[in-house]
Amino acid sequence: MVGDQSDLLARLKAVLPAGWFSDATPVLDAVLSGPAWGWSWVYNALQYVKSQTRIATATDVWLDVAAVDFFGSRIVRNGRSDAAFSAYIRREVLRDRGTRAAVVAILTDLTGRPPAIFEPSRPADTGAWGGQGRGTMGLGYGTAGGWGSLSLPYQAFVTAYRPSGSGIAQVTGWGANGGGYRTGSIEYANLTMTQAPVTDANIYAAVASVMPVAAIAWTRISN
Repeated sequence: MVGDQSDLLARLKAVLPAGWFSDATPVLDAVLSGPAWGWSWVYNALQYVKSQTRIATATDVWLDVAAVDFFGSRIVRNGRSDAAFSAYIRREVLRDRGTRAAVVAILTDLTGRPPAIFEPSRPADTGAWGGQGRGTMGLGYGTAGGWGSLSLPYQAFVTAYRPSGSGIAQVTGWGANGGGYRTGSIEYANLTMTQAPVTDANIYAAVASVMPVAAIAWTRISN
């Protein structure tokens, strides 16, 4: 293998004048093994450094450095492997931005749950008198839907949903039925025992990262 100590030892011996040594050269091999080991270490270190200059090949803490360089504190590893974190960073670098679809995509990727988005100046969200809105549901006077307004341009109301938590095994909530013997007990808990590693701050930052300049997303977070 290129850069291996035995490979470099063979290269050193190959440049020596032919006929100077016999086929068996244990002493020569021992002498040349010193610089061969040193150059092998240098070669492999340079290969490692080279691989860390590209996100696609970077590993270890250098992936975290790349994430901070591009996104500040918004993108964190959260236990991802090098391969998964590298793919996540590259997806974020090339992510669509500045559109409604971009907001839906980033929140779905982050939380696993698509958000609800309402744009007051978008007829597809508000409907019109005698028209259609939200797909096939009519949003005329007296029917379900949101009131539209042309006085709120470049604004949207976004309801983002926290990731679905798994709860605490064999523990029920306040006021819930107890369950069976030694199950369904009630205990004191805090949010860190039930919440996913995605925080509300992560959600707000994700929305802000894809919103167009001068546009406003009035965001609320719900379970």
